[in-house]
This record gives sequence, structure tokens and C-alpha cells, in this order.
Amino acid sequence: GGLLIYLAIGKQMEPTLLLPMGFGTILVNLPWSGAITQPGAEAGPISVLYDAGIANELFPLLLFIGIGAMIDFGPLLKNPWLMLFGAAAQFGIFFTFFVASFFFDINDAASIAIIGAADGPTSIFVANELGSKYIGAIMVAAYSYMALIPIIQPPIMKLLTTKKERAVEMKQLRTVSKTEKIIFPVVVLVICAFMLPSVAPLIGMFMLGNLFRESGVVERLSDTAQNALTNIVTILLGVTVGATANGQTFLSKQTIFIIILGLTAFCFSTAGGVLLGKLMYLVTKGKVNPLIGSAGVSAVPMAARVSQVEGRKANPTNFLLMHAMGPNVAGVIGSAVAAGFLLLLFGK
Repeated sequence: GGLLIYLAIGKQMEPTLLLPMGFGTILVNLPWSGAITQPGAEAGPISVLYDAGIANELFPLLLFIGIGAMIDFGPLLKNPWLMLFGAAAQFGIFFTFFVASFFFDINDAASIAIIGAADGPTSIFVANELGSKYIGAIMVAAYSYMALIPIIQPPIMKLLTTKKERAVEMKQLRTVSKTEKIIFPVVVLVICAFMLPSVAPLIGMFMLGNLFRESGVVERLSDTAQNALTNIVTILLGVTVGATANGQTFLSKQTIFIIILGLTAFCFSTAGGVLLGKLMYLVTKGKVNPLIGSAGVSAVPMAARVSQVEGRKANPTNFLLMHAMGPNVAGVIGSAVAAGFLLLLFGK
């Protein structure tokens, strides 16, 4: 808990997430704190929050409304082929699922693998749906790696690319109409719901939030989703996730192994996106910067910012942010589709 608070305040790594998580971790491990259980009551306040917001998947669904309201699908609609990066970056999920299946039962292995999406709400959703025994470790690992993206991704990006590739400047994108932006979330929801019904609630809330943003007629709802709703849910979710790190159950060999597997999943997801970027670089004869492939993981907009920073280091005149946002938002859809596929195979 102290380490998470230090990273939030001292290193300013996703403080809105890690600060409440760290505090919740300390709170739940204080002797007789009453956070989980209270004398004369079946559950303490944190247990009630867990049952009300995580066990029934309410927090992830509410958070996805806010995330959807923050996202602009314009960069993806300008270049629809960027959706390929959102698919390639899910490689780490399936690779880690294969490895984890040798050590955990199939449902736990699938839940652990989703950490590779760097998407906390989706990790919670899948772990709950599959009844994983390690949901606490999975949640802490998923949210921690989301915050540590600026540390984890750059070495992988540099290892797999040359300076010449990282310095590539990409051309200006076309203008996307308002009609396209309004139709897109509805079409994606319908397609995903028919193909993968189990993930329809998650995709549905995500696309509802985006429709709030793009419709232009519900500014108050869009503003509430982006700010008040997201902030409130983040506080409650952060404290509750931190409180799952009860020392009696959390400090175990299985937890350490899960965190290692989660890191493996995330690293391979990043590598999958970058390697597809290198292929695109070759196919287009140097018109695609491979760095945007690393943004294919679901962490919006952190992963896109990392692509921008690394591109600027290789070429000070480079501006990759909007190009990287295409794979980044595609990664949100891609991780939800990957989650839906695993739920289709192993769900109830």
C-alpha cells in the first residue's frame, strides 16, 4: 500500500487510481480496522462496497460509460485499418492463457490472461463472470500495470524497432463527419452483441458513453460521465480493489505468479502491436511508424502518450499522438472482444 501511494505522489503515476488503491490496501490490513468485518454485522463497509460494485460488475459498467464519453473514435475512423493493431495487441492475452492453463484451472487461467489488455474494468468483468479464485490479485495486477505503462513499454518498443523506424513521420489524417461518429458506436455494439453476447453489457455501456459525447445534444450527460461519474467510481473502485489485497490471502506464491504472468501478458501484447507496426512499415514502404502499434493495448490514453513520447525522442518534429489514438481506442474494443471470446468458451 505504501509503495502504491509513493508511486502516485512521488512519481505521479496515475495518482487518481493508485492513491485510493494504496490507501485501501493499508486500511484492510490494519488489525481490527473493521473494513471487511465488524462485530455484530455480517460485513464491513468495504465488503459491502465490493458486493455492491464489483461482485455484481456495477463499477466496471459505470466506468465504461465514462471511458466511452472520453474517447474520440475519429482517428480510428480516419484509418479503419488501424483496427488491426487492436487485434494484434491481444496476442499477449492468448499466449499467457496458454501458459497459465498449465498451472491454474481453465477459468482462472483465462481471468489471469486478460491482465494483458491493461484494462482494469474488463479484468474485473471477466474474473467475476468466470468465478476466479484470484480476483483480488488479478485486479491489483491489472490496475498496477495500467499505471506502469510509461515504465514497461518503452524498453520493449526500443528493443523491437530501429531509430529510423521510430523517427517516421505519418501524414495528416482525413476529416471524419459527425454522422460517421454517431453511427459507429451503434454498429459496433450490434455486431459485438450478435457475435459475443456475453460482453454486450460492457461494450454497450462503452458505446453509450461515446454516443453521449458525439450526439451533441446531451452535453450535461456527457460532462457528468466524463467527470463526476468517472471520478466517483474511480474513488470507490480504487479503495475496494486495494482492500482485496488482504495480507492473509494476498501474500502467497500464487499471487506472485499471477503478477508475473500478468506482466508477461502485457509485455507480449505490447510486442504484438509493435511487430505488426514493423510489418506495416515494410508493406507501406516506410509510411507507418511501428511505435503506434504499442498503443494497441487498452490503456487509453496512456499508451498513446508513450508512443508520442518515444517518437519525439527519435524525431523532435514527430507528432504521433493522434495516429496512436487509433490503435489505442481499437485496443479497447479488441480487449472486450477477446474477453467475450474467452467468456463464450469458458463462461457459465
